[in-house]
Amino acid sequence: MIEARLSNSRYRMKHRNSLKAALTVFIVGVGCQRQTRISPRPLIDRSEQLVVVTTPSWSSTTGSMQRFERARPTSEWRAIDQPLPIVVGRTGIAWGVGFDEVSSEGPHKHEGDGKSPAGIFPLDTVFGFAPPDSTQAARLPYVQLMSTTDCVDDTTSSHYNTVIDRSSVPRVDWTSAEHMRQVGQYEVGVIVGYNAMPPAKGRGSCIFLHIWAGPQSHTAGCTAFDEAKLRELIKWLDPKKRPLLVQLTAYDYRNLRTRWKLP
Repeated sequence: MIEARLSNSRYRMKHRNSLKAALTVFIVGVGCQRQTRISPRPLIDRSEQLVVVTTPSWSSTTGSMQRFERARPTSEWRAIDQPLPIVVGRTGIAWGVGFDEVSSEGPHKHEGDGKSPAGIFPLDTVFGFAPPDSTQAARLPYVQLMSTTDCVDDTTSSHYNTVIDRSSVPRVDWTSAEHMRQVGQYEVGVIVGYNAMPPAKGRGSCIFLHIWAGPQSHTAGCTAFDEAKLRELIKWLDPKKRPLLVQLTAYDYRNLRTRWKLP
């Protein structure tokens, strides 16, 4: 499956090198207190890049994605491409942790529910199979997936909702994880800042943007689309512009557009 963490401002990343300077530990999170609600406006007000995903309904497994950019936080948003098809979780989408009180309508995300999170989430790290010296086009931090890289989805683990090298920890305290290098659709992807540190146990883990298996496919909780478009998006993402993923049903997008100052 695929699921991860939400942040509302900054991330903490920890890297530990092996003898060959390969990645051994990578932790995505935010050093803040757990919140019951997220305030979307400050996130949007600071951002200059948005990846907007909408689905026809909560149970839809397909939808569309469009990129928006602005010159400065006070400028108007402008679309930089046409909507393109995407797929989401096998059972649709659900309000992510931090967005439970946005609306009384719609399901709420939980670990293993097969739903992609709805809300607003930072995008700040790229991952893939290729070595770092071949990924200069990516402006976001890049993490190479190794044969021992896991994404921990065990809710009892102290490493829940982290991407980590299992060979680097004193004790592996998880019994369930994705072995990311073994997943072909993770050849390249972006970590979505969902359910960040400290993560709410059981509210979902390891959420990514990644390569799809086709327009009729689905994920276990991520958002996936065409590989060429994904690589184009990765080249476009700029950490200085504080890129965000906005993921909602089309109905909720229309209802929240003005309040959240969306394009």
